[in-house]
Amino acid sequence: MIPVSRRRFTLMALGAPLALLGTQQASATLIDTLLSRAHVPRHDSEVWVLVDDREATLTLYRGNRQLDHFAPISLGRGGAKPARLRGSNVTPLGEFRVNRFNHESDWHIFIGLDYPTPTHARMALEEGVFTQQDYDDYYDYYRRQGYPPQQTILGGFIGIHGVGKGDPEVHQQFHWTQGCVAVTDEQIERLASLIGIGTRVVIR
Repeated sequence: MIPVSRRRFTLMALGAPLALLGTQQASATLIDTLLSRAHVPRHDSEVWVLVDDREATLTLYRGNRQLDHFAPISLGRGGAKPARLRGSNVTPLGEFRVNRFNHESDWHIFIGLDYPTPTHARMALEEGVFTQQDYDDYYDYYRRQGYPPQQTILGGFIGIHGVGKGDPEVHQQFHWTQGCVAVTDEQIERLASLIGIGTRVVIR
């Protein structure tokens, strides 16, 4: 395993995203625009999660009040980026919702996120990663199932999980996941007890 230092890829300055569609700048700008608003609570009592790649931290909030803070955390071996492809080991940036819990995971507890989101699908279409048919199939699946497909070229099965069968020492030093956010087993138990289906998770 090649060690990857903890860092965040610099996002582009805010701009008019529609003017940039079809370029590599489009994905960064679309995500940047989304993330520029994502840190604002939806209401004073909203329980939500902020994952910060640059700081390698996960913070749980109720409104603007911090409830818990975990550090260091681990992300994907490929870093964190606006766009992600299957097998790239990249953690996707963006705003997500918790849509499932697996308490029998190899990673102790797995809290699933609704990646790829419609924003990620739109970026993939505009950049030529998705064909129009891929895009239509994505939305057809989402409408029928109520959650995004996990087997497209964008990959899937992204979530927050514990170390489980992994190496706790590696977790303390490097980004080691295939694209998920990893915390300790104790921390994932704490987090799972405080959030639920629909909880908003911001990865920036």
